[in-house]
Amino acid sequence: MSARVTSGAVSRGRPDPYLDIEDYDPEADLMVLNLGPQHPSTHGVFHVKLYLDGEVIVKAVPYAGYLHRGVEKLCEKLMFTQITPIVDKNDYVSPMMNEQAINMAFEALMGVEVPRRARYLRTIVAELQRVASHLLWLGTFAMDLGGALGGGTSVFMYCFRERESILDLFEDLTGCRFHYNTHTIGGNRHDIPEGWAAAVKSTLTNIAEHAEDYASLMMGNSIYVARTRGVGVIDRKLSAELGITGPIGRAAGLDHDLRRDAPYHVYDEIAVNVATEQAGDCQARALVRIKEIVESIRIVRELIDGVPEGPICGHRPIKIAAQERAVSGQTYTCLESPRGELGTYLIGGGDNKGASPYRLKIRPPSLHAVAAIPYVFPGHSVSDAVAILGSIDPIMGEVDR
Repeated sequence: MSARVTSGAVSRGRPDPYLDIEDYDPEADLMVLNLGPQHPSTHGVFHVKLYLDGEVIVKAVPYAGYLHRGVEKLCEKLMFTQITPIVDKNDYVSPMMNEQAINMAFEALMGVEVPRRARYLRTIVAELQRVASHLLWLGTFAMDLGGALGGGTSVFMYCFRERESILDLFEDLTGCRFHYNTHTIGGNRHDIPEGWAAAVKSTLTNIAEHAEDYASLMMGNSIYVARTRGVGVIDRKLSAELGITGPIGRAAGLDHDLRRDAPYHVYDEIAVNVATEQAGDCQARALVRIKEIVESIRIVRELIDGVPEGPICGHRPIKIAAQERAVSGQTYTCLESPRGELGTYLIGGGDNKGASPYRLKIRPPSLHAVAAIPYVFPGHSVSDAVAILGSIDPIMGEVDR
């Protein structure tokens, strides 16, 4: 039989008053449904056990770890200059962010100064990576919602078409379309090729022309609005308690962005307009990401013609190797990835005569995001759970590491 509620009622959205599974009659019958670990909407190998009263979720228990590869421990056995391609695969949607985050920590520990040209280049590719990541998210989110966005597959194809144009830019710059290994201690490995700036501006002009269409497709579609407005609310208080940052926090009114509040690279030389919403629901998270696409395009446009002349790397590898053997101390550095604060806590003085980290801890924003699932899923339907998980946009490679 169906579970009987001892007090209160469950309505669409968050239960009011909030009902946990302990509020149900212990003799009642709840159904258990496993979402994942191979379900296509789980954004990686992820498993959520759902306890259901009919279609309504009473309790959600997430299980991570299916992609655990021991990255942090592996990094302790490698030399600093060998680690960059290892972390590329954590947030595999934004490989360049991983590269930048890890090398910023190495540079801070070693006291290595990055040339101005390299800092410009890092800022430009970071914003291009943000646009590519958000485009991939929007396309897959449309698929998660089925026919809610102009047939679902149509938006998916549009977004991937434009994301491919950014990958073309990365291929021209690094020779790779993914897992670039382009950032290194002290700067970058690859300089801007001839004609690249013009290709960047042309690509961004095309994407900018369609960004407004995405918002119109969503807000003008009654099915999309019904499936996202008021669904999966992660409010400002919960975001702060769980350490949630990035678009999820900003969608709840948390006006925080490391590019503006703790600038790195050349973000201190350009204004960053932080996109925020107040509702904290699936729709708000989508709107924030679309606004961020537009803002990232503006930042790149302002920087691309002003890249200064000079070296792209401040130290030769042989000099870095000599410095590695004298590294000690500890540091924490962080940047604003497409999913929030991506941090690296590093202690020097490890194996190989100090040429490896003694301890390396990565702070992945997706881990904090999925921590919200037990608080947000209850009171929603199973179909809502798919929309909520899609709007959170976790990358399980960085959750599990």
